[in-house]
Amino acid sequence: MALAGVIELVDVKKQYRVDREVLSVFEGLSLTIRPGEFLSIVGVSGCGKSTLLRLLIGLDDEYDGEIKVSGERLRGTSLERGIVFQEHRLFPWLTVRENVGLALQNSGWSEEEKQRAIQEHIELVGLGGFANAYPHQLSGGMAQRAAIARGLVNRPSILLLDEPFGALDALTRTNLQDELVRIWQTEKITMILVTHDVEEAVLLGDRVVVLAARPGRIQRVIPVEVEHPRDRNDPKLREAAEGR
Repeated sequence: MALAGVIELVDVKKQYRVDREVLSVFEGLSLTIRPGEFLSIVGVSGCGKSTLLRLLIGLDDEYDGEIKVSGERLRGTSLERGIVFQEHRLFPWLTVRENVGLALQNSGWSEEEKQRAIQEHIELVGLGGFANAYPHQLSGGMAQRAAIARGLVNRPSILLLDEPFGALDALTRTNLQDELVRIWQTEKITMILVTHDVEEAVLLGDRVVVLAARPGRIQRVIPVEVEHPRDRNDPKLREAAEGR
């Protein structure tokens, strides 16, 4: 799969108007995200992490500054950009296969191509035996795997993840973190993860962007120069988590 183009944020500013008052969510965000990079974004609640993902996915175009992909201004949603939320958001009346397939409705692929892609991605996330299961028959971790498959089935070049493991128990979270790295290395795409967990950000990311409190701004960018797969007990990861 071809790598995504460079993502550029140039002096991005986002405001909301609430009861005639203008609230600044973040301002002056400038950042370059490399093709195939795993970028983690952390920050206190309200600093604009999830709002930034909404801009990157194309759900909100009311902002100042520039967001570009491959040199072109980002406009609206695209099959090139997938997203996974904290809640799996599977439709309870559809099977895993059908839920994953929803993402292909506007793909223009043949039915054969769709079914092949659906099966490949169900297997990619380790749900090969559960294609015909319904969400109520899945554990929380399995449901989130299905959501990741749905986010990837279009073969996007960029996958955005909005605290995808926040609602899971510690053991399931650990397992899915490892799985996500495996999938990232297999698919060779750009991943942008928003999380409140600094240790998770450091474990997964090539770089960690720390956003300051509202109005959000980039406080610092921490490179994590440790090869994957990573040992959670590696002192270099601990040093990065502590900002050293």
